[in-house]
Amino acid sequence: MNSGSVSLIKGTAFLTVHDLLDYTTTFIRAHQVWAAPIVFFLAFGESLAFLSLLLPATFILLGLGALIGETGIPFWPIWAAAAAGAFFGDWLSYWVGNHFQDRVGNFWPFSRHPQMLVRGHAFFEKWGMPGAFIGRFFGPLRAVVPLVAGICGMPQKYFQIANVTSALIWAFGILAPGAFGIQWLSRWF
Repeated sequence: MNSGSVSLIKGTAFLTVHDLLDYTTTFIRAHQVWAAPIVFFLAFGESLAFLSLLLPATFILLGLGALIGETGIPFWPIWAAAAAGAFFGDWLSYWVGNHFQDRVGNFWPFSRHPQMLVRGHAFFEKWGMPGAFIGRFFGPLRAVVPLVAGICGMPQKYFQIANVTSALIWAFGILAPGAFGIQWLSRWF
């Protein structure tokens, strides 16, 4: 299969992650005004329980960081959009966990993979508030930990402190290597 093309399998079209990255970067290169809203949506989706499993946002955000460095799109507004998207994605996941409590286990994908919640619960019980912070930086835990924090009744104040600080750092960490690394490398080559 050619990774740069749309493929058909049993009559269903699907895009590869490489295709999504190509389409997104090409679109943003041509329409830079859309960079912040797209980055917000990707970071939100990457942080939101349920949606994060379907959206390959980490890979695309890393690529967009490189695009920022290559094209000169201003870094800080894009960073703010990524941080805000990550913050609101975790906040909504926390709210779902807090609102639906143990019924979350009946929702997909947890109804098919209950071990995800069990692992998230064990991680949260072991680490507490620092776990809500640390969970952002580990892909499989990113969207589950806020959900479990809500289920376990972690006080919203403590959760939001961990949420906002980790979102700011995560957004920088996912965009800066490409944005500033490209600029740094271009000075040397």
